[in-house]
Amino acid sequence: MGFWDSLLGRFQKNPLEKLSIRDLEGERIRLKSKLDRIKKEIKSLDRQKRQLFKEGIGADTLTKKMLAQDIKSIEMEMRLKYRSFQTYQKQFNFVNNLLIVKKYEKELKNIGMWNKIKSIPPELLEAKLSDIILDGKEFDQTVENLNKVFEMRMDEFEEEGDEVEKKLFEAWGQVERGEMDSEDVINNLDLDEEDREVFKKLEKESK
Repeated sequence: MGFWDSLLGRFQKNPLEKLSIRDLEGERIRLKSKLDRIKKEIKSLDRQKRQLFKEGIGADTLTKKMLAQDIKSIEMEMRLKYRSFQTYQKQFNFVNNLLIVKKYEKELKNIGMWNKIKSIPPELLEAKLSDIILDGKEFDQTVENLNKVFEMRMDEFEEEGDEVEKKLFEAWGQVERGEMDSEDVINNLDLDEEDREVFKKLEKESK
């Protein structure tokens, strides 16, 4: 059993009370390292995808089809890595939020919110604390954000159809007809709407 499973098991069996700040801080560092590594891997794959697209500009149909298959493979690998990123991000949010709650334990008990938090079933509290980001800098702001925990609902992830090859051929055609510059096409190449938003987020986080 890994440390995350052990931590989650302790949280569900004995919510909040016996979780140590030291253990939570160690897990936070471990998860942050994993997130940083996956971001770098996704960015490396994105660079490979861009290079393959450039190689297809002006190429014959057979070469484009082969390049399209390579790009589709990279897209699939990027999606798989992003699934991992999502999982670790939720774990990171959960641990980071638990840390903030633990650090404000005394204050939360004084205003009666500690018992309110403890009244939430562990599985539900885990899910909700995984989907919000507590700032932790100001106690009042933390309380306000914690109040939202009682009102949140989980969003469902929906996959969209994959039309990678069609979009790639359309993009190559735009460049070859002189309708768009290759760099502009690459920067706006949204093979998957979700991916486009994901990579914008990752780019912003990396700065």
